[in-house]
Amino acid sequence: MNSDIKVYHRAQTQEDQAICDCLFEIIEANLPKAESKIWHRHPVWFLDGNPIVGYSKLKGGIRLLFWSGQSFDELKLTPEGKFKAAEIRYNSLEEINHEDLKRWLEKSQKIQWDYKNIVKRKGRLERLL
Repeated sequence: MNSDIKVYHRAQTQEDQAICDCLFEIIEANLPKAESKIWHRHPVWFLDGNPIVGYSKLKGGIRLLFWSGQSFDELKLTPEGKFKAAEIRYNSLEEINHEDLKRWLEKSQKIQWDYKNIVKRKGRLERLL
């Protein structure tokens, strides 16, 4: 875990830190080729410069966000924003379903929308193959 992500985790409550630690471990184990860093003040994983998954502390718990999650066809993920992102929120460690998370991470590698070039395309997303 890089030092910036460690600092992010330490800034959380004990319960939220446990959630973040668990999410970090599962994401790292299932996205071995992804680069992780703090982006817009929270941990995010990228494949070839394209954001894939990240988590952040919100009033409603820890939000796990998949940038292309609306295309995963997963009922537990809720659409977020006007593009293709979807999320799930956790308030306790016990709420994390490891099998669901592993499946979503697998889909996140196969199903991607090109957020890296969204500004260049003036807000238009294209599906990556």
